Order: sequence, then structure tokens, then C-alpha cells
Amino acid sequence: MSTRENKQRKYTAPALEKGLDILELLAARGAPLTMSQMAAELGRSVGELFRMIEALIRRGYIAPAESGEGLELTNKLFALALARAPARSLLEHALPEMRKLARTIGQSCHLAVASDEQMVVIARIEAPGNEGYSVRVGNRRPVVASTSGLVLYAFQPPNVRTEWRKRLARTVSSRIWKTFEERATAARTAKHVRADSDVTRHIVDLSAPVMSADMVAAALTCPYIETPKALSIKETITAIRRAAEEISSKLTRPSVV
Repeated sequence: MSTRENKQRKYTAPALEKGLDILELLAARGAPLTMSQMAAELGRSVGELFRMIEALIRRGYIAPAESGEGLELTNKLFALALARAPARSLLEHALPEMRKLARTIGQSCHLAVASDEQMVVIARIEAPGNEGYSVRVGNRRPVVASTSGLVLYAFQPPNVRTEWRKRLARTVSSRIWKTFEERATAARTAKHVRADSDVTRHIVDLSAPVMSADMVAAALTCPYIETPKALSIKETITAIRRAAEEISSKLTRPSVV
């Protein structure tokens, strides 16, 4: 065994790695899992995982699912990530514009960022009034299967898209990937994405990129519902793009010292 291998073995932390395996598994599945399901997925016994799962529950990282079956991630890791300076800066600039946008269009809106092969919602503003539809903070969906994910991919510079393609294309069939790439090309031409929601009927997802330098920092999305008082889709798209551009300008503006 080499000196390097000896050092790597010397500094391993099996208990920590076991806990991280559990968290990563729950994040990747995006659905509650029972202890036995986790044990099977990780190639371990329930007994090996029991104490670690109990510790993660006690520390608030996982919790019993609302459905009453299995365990799922809480938003604690998510909250820790948002405390980092880049995410904090994004939210500080985005939230005021999102509030103005929601008032202007009379609809809810949310902000999503990329997290590996998924997009995750990091902020939302409810629609004014008593009616409306909104997506909860912490909601995750595959990049390839969401409007926000399409925006996050489509507007990245070519070299970043190439790196993402290596990871994302293998998660779906070649037919689905071809369609995704075609939609990304169309989005770059239109400067936004408009797509019928594949989650909820009668909702149209409207989304535009928030840029930081030449990269996409986030996707600003509105789940549009047509009501008698609603702006037209065209007017709503214009408002979303304007808000996204305003947030982008704040992110790229040099800070005053």
C-alpha cells in the first residue's frame, strides 16, 4: 500500500461518510425512503444505519415524511447553503424585485438555482390577493424536467453547457435529451421560456435568466394562471424579463466601498 493510500485510510471518518451517504441518497431520490430502503440502496444493514439516522433526526437534517411513510430531508441543509455569501447576495438583490414583480403581474414568482442535476427553489413571493399558485421553497426537480432547469442550462456560456451536458445527458434517454437541447436553442433565441406546466394543469410556466457576469445565477419563474384580472402572457413575460434584467444588473454592478 502506498504512503498516499495509507494517509487516505488513516484520515477516513466512517461514521461521517455514512451520514453523508444517507443525506446524498435522500437528496438524489427526492422522495421519502424507509430505513430498509436506504439500507438496500447503500448496501448496508438497517442496524448499521440506525444510530446515524437517529442522530440526523435529532439534529434536524431529516424527519418523518408528511405522508407518514419513510424519512425525508428537512430544509436545514438548504438554510445552511443560503447563509453562504453568494446565495445571500443573490437573495438580497432578488427579493425586492420579486416583490415588485408579483404586485405588477398579480401572480406568484420564484427563484431557482442549480444543484448538481437538479434545480432547487430558493425564494418565492406569493401572488397578491386570495388567489394564486406558488411553488414551495426547497422544491427540487431535475434540470432536464423543469422550466427553471431549462433556463439554467440554456443561457449558460457554451463551455459551461458542455460540462453540464456530460452530467445531464446520461440521466435521460437520447430522445428526451435531443428535445431538451432543441428547447434550449429556442429559449436563447426568444430570451425566455414559455411552457405548459407538466406538474399542474392550466398553468403556464414563464421564466427568464438572472445573469451574473456571463453565467446564469438563477432562473426567475412565474407559474402563470389566466384570470379575468391577469395581465396577458405577453405582458407578463415582458415584466419577468425586466425584473430578471434588473436583478442581473445589481449582481454585476461593482459594490461601492
